[in-house]
Amino acid sequence: MNILIVSATSFEIAPLLSSITEQQKISEQLTTYTYATHTIYVLVTGVGMVNTTYWLTHTLAQHSFDVVLNIGIAGSFTPNYAVGSVVNVVSDCFAEMGAQAGDEFITMERLGFMQANELRVNVHYSSNNGHLNALPKVKGITVNTVHGNAIAINNVIQLFAPDVETMEGAAVLYVCGKQKLQVIQLRAISNMVEVRNPNNWNVPLAINNLNAYVMSLLGEM
Repeated sequence: MNILIVSATSFEIAPLLSSITEQQKISEQLTTYTYATHTIYVLVTGVGMVNTTYWLTHTLAQHSFDVVLNIGIAGSFTPNYAVGSVVNVVSDCFAEMGAQAGDEFITMERLGFMQANELRVNVHYSSNNGHLNALPKVKGITVNTVHGNAIAINNVIQLFAPDVETMEGAAVLYVCGKQKLQVIQLRAISNMVEVRNPNNWNVPLAINNLNAYVMSLLGEM
């Protein structure tokens, strides 16, 4: 199987990269590896939707894949998914597209420029993989600015009822949807979405749990 793993940063997938066999460095962003019977391309895009959209589109124009796997860390809006949890983001949303009116945020749908379903993108993955299906299925939002303000957090919960937030997820799902590619988005919770307090974060735990899960998943694909 040809698998493309997409991550914003190399540190989020460092344990994975140390466990698979490097074959060829194609570019600064893209390297090939092997694991079991798989050929694995690893694309490190840089943080954010713009970097992700460009490098993913560029890569898909030059290579073919059976499945795209977007992995990384995320913030959780709910105690149901505590720090260290690994989740399967099956629906994501471009949450910042809209307008401000004082303290109010007006969505593109309310502005009349887009339908609600144009802002939300869904996972396309048809394989009945028991290992994957055992994970919690959650709703995400993708943002340019991670939330750390109580008023903004409450507003986005009221508008979108998200479980998690990332800075790249919806971009990956959008591009893969346009290309009709099977895609999975896996995230491990590094922090709760709250008034910003890095003392409550546990990035190493999230990364270790995420990479351990991905290795197990690759072994069953």
